[in-house]
Amino acid sequence: MSANIYQEVIIHSSPNSVYETLLNEQQFSEVTGGAPTKIVPEEGGHFSLFGGMIEGRTIELVANERIVQAWRAANWEPGVYSIAKFDIQTKGDETLLVFTHSGFPEEQKPHLEAGWHENYWLPLQKHLSE
Repeated sequence: MSANIYQEVIIHSSPNSVYETLLNEQQFSEVTGGAPTKIVPEEGGHFSLFGGMIEGRTIELVANERIVQAWRAANWEPGVYSIAKFDIQTKGDETLLVFTHSGFPEEQKPHLEAGWHENYWLPLQKHLSE
């Protein structure tokens, strides 16, 4: 059985900045406090985040609007991937990021829900507001 997460986050920056930061190795590493990061920013491109704790492939890219990834934690069973979808929308002079995460092991939901906020949204908001 799998679970889903739905989160909406307002980021005080442009959709372009949010999109670029999520796909740029150097910027994403800065957001995460210097954690080793590898991102191939193209459809089919591999990514490895937080020193290899998270890995996967980018499935779909729509510039400044959407990122869809086959996403997994390194400690999951081999071959188990979830889908992480980042919909990026203009909301006045800010960005509304609508995030959905599906297909992950149900017991991981509490950890992942908190982890997205602590490891992605808060550092991303801080980085882009500086």
